[in-house]
Amino acid sequence: MATTKPKANVNVKIDADVKETATLLLSRMGIDMTTAVDMFFRQIIAERQLPFQPKVTPTLDEQLAAVIESRRPQAVRLEVDENGAILVDKDLHPDLYDWAING
Repeated sequence: MATTKPKANVNVKIDADVKETATLLLSRMGIDMTTAVDMFFRQIIAERQLPFQPKVTPTLDEQLAAVIESRRPQAVRLEVDENGAILVDKDLHPDLYDWAING
């Protein structure tokens, strides 16, 4: 005679549109919401961690600072020869080389 383990309810509040979209996608996979939540919990138990890595989303200020930093030109230390002429690697800094030669 097989014994059945007792079941427990989980009540979760989420946005209605999130639930609706997830339910539709799960249905297309042949899975209902209860099965999906059960699978999620079992994966947490198996891996002893979340089955994905949450990441902190940068704030708008942080995103803006990153864009500004990425567009900031890299500083180039200029060297001069004994006559005061600028020495620039043509292959490494073609625009700077052109400026040094043509002004």
